[in-house]
Amino acid sequence: MPSATPSFDQLALVDKAVGASKPDNAQSLASLKLFSKYANEGVIAAQPFLCKHLGSVLALCADKKASKEVKAAAEEAVKDVCAHLSSNAVRDVLPTLLENSDSAKAKWQTRVAALKAIAALADSHAEQIGVAMPDILPVISGSVVDTKADVTRAAEAAMTAVCDVVGNRDLEHMTGPVVRVLTHPEEVKEIMHKLAGVTFVQAVESPALAMVTPLLVRGLQSGLTATMRQSAVIIDNMSKLVNNPLDAAPFMGILLPALAYAADTLSDPEARGVAEKTMAQMNKLNDTIEKEKVRQQEVDLDRVIKAIYETFSLKQGENDVLIHHIGQVCCSLMSLRKFEESAWKEVESLFGSLGSKAKVDNLRSQCEAMITPLPVADEEDDDAEELCNCTFTLAYGTKTLLHNTNLRLKRGGKYGLLGGNDSGKTTLMRSIANGSVEGFPDPAVVRTVFVEADILGELSHLSCVDYVMQDPRLAGLPREEVTAVLATVGFTPEGKAKPNHAVSTLSGGWRMKLALARAMLQKADILLLDEPTNHLDVINVQWVMNYINSLKNVTCIMVSHDSKFLNQCCTHILRIDRLKLHQYRGNLDSFIKLNPDAASYFSLRESKLVFKFPEPGPIEGIKSRSKALMRMVNCDYTYPGNTTPTLFNISIVVSMASRVGCVGENGAGKSTMIKVLTGEVVPQTGEVWKHPNARIAYVAQHAFHHIEAHLDKTPNEYIRWRYSDGTDKESLVKVSMVLTEEEKKLQKTPTEITWLDAEGKFVTGKRIIASMPGNRRQGKNDFEYEVIFDRHERTAAGIYLDAKTLTKMGWSKNVKAIDARIAQTAGQYVRTLSSTMVEQHLKDVGLEPEFATHYRMSALSGGQKVKVVMAAALWMQPHILILDEPTNYLDREALGALAKAIEDFGGGVVIISHNSEFVSQICKEEWVMDAGHLTTKGDSGWMDRQQDRMDEQEAITTMTDAHGNVSAIKQKKKYTKREEKVMIKTIKAKIAQGVELDDDEDEFANDHNLY
Repeated sequence: MPSATPSFDQLALVDKAVGASKPDNAQSLASLKLFSKYANEGVIAAQPFLCKHLGSVLALCADKKASKEVKAAAEEAVKDVCAHLSSNAVRDVLPTLLENSDSAKAKWQTRVAALKAIAALADSHAEQIGVAMPDILPVISGSVVDTKADVTRAAEAAMTAVCDVVGNRDLEHMTGPVVRVLTHPEEVKEIMHKLAGVTFVQAVESPALAMVTPLLVRGLQSGLTATMRQSAVIIDNMSKLVNNPLDAAPFMGILLPALAYAADTLSDPEARGVAEKTMAQMNKLNDTIEKEKVRQQEVDLDRVIKAIYETFSLKQGENDVLIHHIGQVCCSLMSLRKFEESAWKEVESLFGSLGSKAKVDNLRSQCEAMITPLPVADEEDDDAEELCNCTFTLAYGTKTLLHNTNLRLKRGGKYGLLGGNDSGKTTLMRSIANGSVEGFPDPAVVRTVFVEADILGELSHLSCVDYVMQDPRLAGLPREEVTAVLATVGFTPEGKAKPNHAVSTLSGGWRMKLALARAMLQKADILLLDEPTNHLDVINVQWVMNYINSLKNVTCIMVSHDSKFLNQCCTHILRIDRLKLHQYRGNLDSFIKLNPDAASYFSLRESKLVFKFPEPGPIEGIKSRSKALMRMVNCDYTYPGNTTPTLFNISIVVSMASRVGCVGENGAGKSTMIKVLTGEVVPQTGEVWKHPNARIAYVAQHAFHHIEAHLDKTPNEYIRWRYSDGTDKESLVKVSMVLTEEEKKLQKTPTEITWLDAEGKFVTGKRIIASMPGNRRQGKNDFEYEVIFDRHERTAAGIYLDAKTLTKMGWSKNVKAIDARIAQTAGQYVRTLSSTMVEQHLKDVGLEPEFATHYRMSALSGGQKVKVVMAAALWMQPHILILDEPTNYLDREALGALAKAIEDFGGGVVIISHNSEFVSQICKEEWVMDAGHLTTKGDSGWMDRQQDRMDEQEAITTMTDAHGNVSAIKQKKKYTKREEKVMIKTIKAKIAQGVELDDDEDEFANDHNLY
């Protein structure tokens, strides 16, 4: 068959010109001008030949024997070809451009021209370049550090242009840093921090992996523990967002050896564990890739060319340049999954008279079949109605819980939902109930009900019947029908739970039965049950199981740690693993046979998050836990600009025995009262007092203001900064610690006082205090503080005044600051302010080391920031913990952990919260605020009476430093009253005789003011 395309033999003359001993420059110029002419005019028939001979044109750019005009024409021809190339022809020229940008295969002028061509193609053909990024970036990244400046500049421009087409909005801002790190490896640490702060929402595909892999490999090979660990974490997180495992296949051979190196060389056990965990996850992904390769058909050029020859009845080798080019165009369309008729018009044009539309359509169908994955057998062989078949992504705050995963539900199916803590089980069910899962059927079509035992606080006063009828979905339902359904689950006038009694009187088990009754009335298609057997006895658990099994036409999704329940009720198991939902047919036992590792979900009855607060330790002179440490007496407070007070005549007491819940409507004055109590603001009337040695931790309602100026620090760094000088830097940033004009005036006014001079004699006179050095000692009745008088030198023994005198002279706030510093320093004695100990402390308050030490606070969620602020306040081991709305950002599991930690805490607790369940669980005393007036309820001494039945708290006998070394702390000897009298008499005699005292005697003398 004769060729249907015109002759482009003149283009082939460039092949002869390359390397010729006596090049014909005129002939070369003519040929190159044809290159530019055909390219600029968009001659479609010439495109296969332009692609074929492009390598020779690139070689002429650096041919020593070619004239300057030829070299310039060659460079221009390369630009013209790339500027006018069709999008799907990019695949045909890329191998040539990459080969000619390689330092081992081409001269520098050729490499520059090739790199510039790649950059140009990236600007105009982003989609095609994006698909090829895994092939492009490894080649051109090596040229970024070339010794030739021209090559380096061209390579940087090409890298930037290629990375800009990554197609992942989460990574768009990282192009510059990724390119920069190739030439500035010393910045790997800083750039890794930026990458760690990226919250991935989009699926991670091969372009994104190609872009960040060089950076991740450098991080793993950096030798910096934190950076190597961070790289491993990012790899682990990104691997979970890969929808198509084959997208990751090109990078496994690079990342796995780098991870193995990190796991072998990291000396830090925790960081090494992270690398090993990521290594295990990547090996698991690699296994998935191998399985996927079996069913996934890759784009194969040879297979496409063979199909072309057969479909168009061509002899092998006939029109080989054209057929090879058409094959590459077809492969480009296949890679982009473009099989609509309009996308294949270019293929039809290239064939010209060689083909027909029908043959092109036939070829298109064959190409689509070539890359269609082999089908997976459907395990569902029943004919039940399909209620849901949707694909979605689910996130909580900044954390992605499920990514591009599929959920398929059939009518009447009972699905047990499994997953580790924080995997997103409850969030998924809430999202389904709220209608926020993309693709889930409309509530008008499929009625979905979330069954939980929680009772809204504002409705807790209602009767059981009225509470059910408050549900808007049951509006208009006859009261008699509600009463009848409640009776079927045990709510009868004669029963334990009465339908007309308030829901606040119900136990947890009866609340669950009430929730089930409400769901029954809603005639749900899908029931979502979160721990339905919690709080139930054996009989009621069996009742729930019988009820669920009786729902033949209702689908149930159930979260439970009860293995018997899951075995008897489940027809399917849904497992959340690596951000995907995996479905298995059968009950729990069938599932565990296939997945033995999942047995750990049920090794304990329930695995809950645990917080642990540091013990406050004793206060010298305070023997009873119910003795007041904080006090407000007859305090009024009016905000500046207001005429009506916010607080009226408030009097409260807080001790280490306190467990106080402060409740009331918004605007009632709860937070204001706490601000007055903690010294955040100063009352206009009344007295506020705090024990000098008491340490108070206050987490305000708007707690983030503490960390807003430190978002570039990790939580670990923030706490170490905050306590770096032994005191809490945040504690002095209070209105109550700022001097008033009256106090400033008093400090400058001479005041008549009496003091003990250096010779031990009492002296009276008028003095002005110049400063307070910060020393404190125990006086006869109260603490005394060292002062330096104005225009007087500081004496060796020091001059000390009591707090009352200093208050009269305007120095009361300085006294408070000294008390706070001494109290805080005492709180840090048993712990060293080291990274290791701070990390453990943060972990005790629910923040994992990953976020505590390796994430900057700017990248944390609201709940994580609350944990940081709480941990920072608790570092000094406070005696009183005050929490204003701690439930605002914490999820349910964290709230449970917080409640348990507060119950076990040895100090006093005051909580402001609208969460009645949370408050009622832990608070035995209530402060009820109503329009600025306070009413107290409950028992304020319960903790003290409990303590009476416990052994006396053991004194701390050891100190552990940052390296884990334990040293003994010397304990004071306890004396009987008789021994104490004898000791006083003996030491007084020694002092009078001038006999030197030993250390124990000296300490005793100071404690008892014997000097």
